[in-house]
Amino acid sequence: MAKSIQEIDSFAEKLPDDTRASVHHASKLKTEKRFATLASDFEEPDTLRKTAARVKQHTLEHLDEYLLQAEASLQRNGATVHWASDSEEANATVLRIMQQRGAKKMVKSKSMVSEETELVAYLEKNDIEAVETDLGEFVVQIDGDHPSHIVTPIIHKNRKQVARSFEREGLGAYTESPEELTAMARRHLRAKYLAADVGLTGANFVTADTGRITLVTNEGNARFSMAATKTLIVMVGIEKLVPRQSDLPLFLSLLGRSATGQALTVYTQFIGGPKLSGLPEGPEEMHVIFLDNGRSEVLASDCREILRCIRCGACMNICPVYRQASGHAYRFVYPGPVGAVLSPLINPQGFPQLADLPKASSLCGACQEVCPVDIPIPDLLVRLRRRGKLEKAEKASINTPGFGVWASGATSPGMWRAGLKMGHAMNYLPRVLLDVNPAAHAWQEHRDLPPFDGGSFRSWLKEKDKEAGK
Repeated sequence: MAKSIQEIDSFAEKLPDDTRASVHHASKLKTEKRFATLASDFEEPDTLRKTAARVKQHTLEHLDEYLLQAEASLQRNGATVHWASDSEEANATVLRIMQQRGAKKMVKSKSMVSEETELVAYLEKNDIEAVETDLGEFVVQIDGDHPSHIVTPIIHKNRKQVARSFEREGLGAYTESPEELTAMARRHLRAKYLAADVGLTGANFVTADTGRITLVTNEGNARFSMAATKTLIVMVGIEKLVPRQSDLPLFLSLLGRSATGQALTVYTQFIGGPKLSGLPEGPEEMHVIFLDNGRSEVLASDCREILRCIRCGACMNICPVYRQASGHAYRFVYPGPVGAVLSPLINPQGFPQLADLPKASSLCGACQEVCPVDIPIPDLLVRLRRRGKLEKAEKASINTPGFGVWASGATSPGMWRAGLKMGHAMNYLPRVLLDVNPAAHAWQEHRDLPPFDGGSFRSWLKEKDKEAGK
């Protein structure tokens, strides 16, 4: 994976044509469907975005209160609440719950938080079988790969690649039919559901007043993950709260349309707790793990607005950088514009390791325009760029001349005139530097300076003054 901003450029250049085509086509299609659905269903969709932003910002500003309320509501519903400060504690909590029940097999639905904690790898090291049941996540798992998108994990793959993976794993003969590939996965995963002891999900929203977990999927795998298992574990970031159940229609309307262009996802589940007595199916116990993992520090920073994110992926679908580089270039769980802000802030190795990501943006502003909770992503990227510079987090290949030099020249008439006379040298100086300075060569590899064509205004003005008799 890429290690610096220059390598993100290199990563994009070396990306196979079919991978770039898959990413570009899928993200473009989702963006077009988003615009069409919002425009046809709402007269003023921007008003909805602003309202959702206010609700989420209010929640963040009172998060301590809403977390306590959510805990009390969940406990009232019969769920057990756990608190995890970091990935290690969250994973250890999952393992402890399973070991106390003698559980050895888990089925899990899509959860970006569990990707963040690397839960599957952790459980496998402790002799626990954990199977991803989302189709895209399942493909990623059997390929030893990582998701390239927070909504569509295999946006970087095509059906031929999936067919080869299924054939390799013995799921069936090679076929490029989506229906047949889906049927293969269904047959394989149904057996896993029935054999599992524990099901694990994430959460799109947690309502503080009712203690209900809201899950939205298009495959129904979250339902299967809890239908046949006796224990349900929900791992969720502390920022996923909304105050009231009555807030959900607003967010569900925006989430489906922003993520996939759907008016509503195929499956929308509201989980109030373990199954009630008398019901034939469902988990007998439910555990909810609230994960911090750096979010408190983000909340205390000048980039707290990023915690409004509802993980729709709209910002990366429209981002010209993401479309060219794909999600893997971002080197962390969260790619695209949201990842360029969030990843450096919660990266367990610290801010400096990913401090280059905020520079992987054109600052065109499209990400904010499509964000369903109106996160000012361009502003946050600029703030993080400044932080990176102040903390000297990255060693730039060539430094931009300080504005102090510019100020000195701009306030000294003599230096300014001399600079104008010597300006034409800039048409040749960069080429000279190429031969003597490798850093300059790296800087100019993807850049061309415009030709200098100034320096004649003063002479022109003197001639005009003479003609006017001044």
